[in-house]
Order: sequence, then structure tokens, then C-alpha cells
Amino acid sequence: MKKWIQQLFSSKTVESNIDNMKKFLIVGLGNIGAEYVNTRHNIGFKVLDFLARKEGLSFETAKLGAIAEYKFKGRSFLLLKPNTYMNLSGKAVKYWLDKENIPVENLLVITDDLNLSFGTIRIKPKGSDGGHNGLKNINLLLNSNVYARFRFGISDQFKKGQQVDYVLGEWNDEENNQLPERLEVATEIIKSFGTAGLENTMNAYNGK
Repeated sequence: MKKWIQQLFSSKTVESNIDNMKKFLIVGLGNIGAEYVNTRHNIGFKVLDFLARKEGLSFETAKLGAIAEYKFKGRSFLLLKPNTYMNLSGKAVKYWLDKENIPVENLLVITDDLNLSFGTIRIKPKGSDGGHNGLKNINLLLNSNVYARFRFGISDQFKKGQQVDYVLGEWNDEENNQLPERLEVATEIIKSFGTAGLENTMNAYNGK
């Protein structure tokens, strides 16, 4: 009897671990507030909002952020827009990883990148914060920089001393015209991350 009970609990543990491997936390970085909605720094929010509209999802206010769940090909994607402001993004990321028991290898963080030309995509399995305060706080709270990040290029077309104004500025007309196609690609990257894996996603989309 005792052996049967042990086997039962062992089986349930295996099933639970398998279920957890099918869960993914997709974090779009940004700042809350109407004044930030269309700014370059909020591309993480914009990607998740685009996916939500496309799939008919609704974000709900939850602890430390807005949450929506997206089901695709047997995977569960938890879409998170932290409400902690950019500099404290790690607090929300750690909370939802722990709460949902999602392994860190199933975490994908979407962020803007000044070092890439507009719309350029770079997916990496780890790396430094590159001066990005959101990534800096996530690295600190997770005590690790080994997690997947999806960098979306916003270019560096600003004059000396105007970096903050540029990052917190709104997209220009040309960028707005190109954004829908770039956002469409971004949603495919999210799906690929959960179904094809990080390496295959990097090979398929980096530089596109």
C-alpha cells in the first residue's frame, strides 16, 4: 500500500513537471500611464497588446501587473505587462515565475534596444543588461542574466544628451507605418519560442 501511494505521488509530480514545462512567461517591458503608450521604450507592452488584440484576449489587472493567458498548440503563454514601472520590472517577473512555478528557461523578456536599427530583431539566451534599467532589475532580482530576451531595435537617431527624450518619445510617421509588420513578426516569435524552442527561434528570426 505504501509503495503504491509513493508511486502515485511520484506520477503526479512527473505530470506536474511536464505541465510546468508547457507554461511560458512572456514579459513585455514598459511604463504604465497614457503618456507612455506610444513611446519607443514601451515596445514590450506594444507587442503583447498587438498579440492580445489579434487573438481576442483581454488583460486583467493582477498583482504587480496586467495579465492575459494565451493558449496555443498545447502551450500556455502567460503574458505579463508589469505595472511597477521599468526600473522595478524584476519584482513582477520574479513574482509570476514563482507563483506559476514556471522554469526560468521558459521566460522571454521583450525590450527595446538602442543599439539595433529600427525593427531589427535580436533574440539571445542570456546577456548583460546593456544599460537597460528594466533588464538590470530583472538580473538583480533573479540573481541571473541567463534567460531569453527578445530585443527590438529602436535605433539611436538622437543628438548627444537627448537619449532619454528619444527613448521616451513617440514613434515617427515612418516607424508607425512599418510597425504593424514588425509586430506581426514579434507575435510569431512568441509562438515559436514556446513550440519550437529558443535555439530554433533564434535561427529563424535573428536579423529579420
